[in-house]
Amino acid sequence: MNIEEFFELSAGKWFSHRTSQHLAFNQSESSKSDIIIETLAVDDPEVSKLCQQYKINLSSASCAAKITWNGTMEKDQAKHSGSTLLVSVPDADNPAQGKLLREIVDADKTPVAGRYKIDSDGALILTTEDETMSSEERLWFASPNLRMRANVLKSFGGFSIASFTSEIRMGGFPPAAKPSEAANSVSS
Repeated sequence: MNIEEFFELSAGKWFSHRTSQHLAFNQSESSKSDIIIETLAVDDPEVSKLCQQYKINLSSASCAAKITWNGTMEKDQAKHSGSTLLVSVPDADNPAQGKLLREIVDADKTPVAGRYKIDSDGALILTTEDETMSSEERLWFASPNLRMRANVLKSFGGFSIASFTSEIRMGGFPPAAKPSEAANSVSS
């Protein structure tokens, strides 16, 4: 699998359930969200704008996705919603890895490109590091309609959060699955 195939397989509407463990405080919390992932053409104006922010030539980008979420945290029932844009820029010598550009909403923050790698079993490994934290996330498909994510976030201030997320496809189907096949895999 390559990054383009991973983005294509991720397109659709997902129900997400995340459990996070705050290691320093020995506390856990869970959240539920609806997530919509849309693939975008690399010549989309939003993709072009993001590449300009990172000072990356648009011709280097291989694929892009817009992710929108709307959910609640179990503890406070507060609503959390937003969206972001991701653009992959494969390394010239190894397209199985490269930079992952992410839209920065906070104007005071300097854009920091993460790194991605597709490992031998088709999982996507994302790493991001800036002056305050580091994050490593592994995303993989258990089936075309079930995606998993495991993440470790470490703050350089001393706290760490580990989380596990399961995502079930609610709508939109991966390119290789026919609607009847996708419906059968959701119900099983």
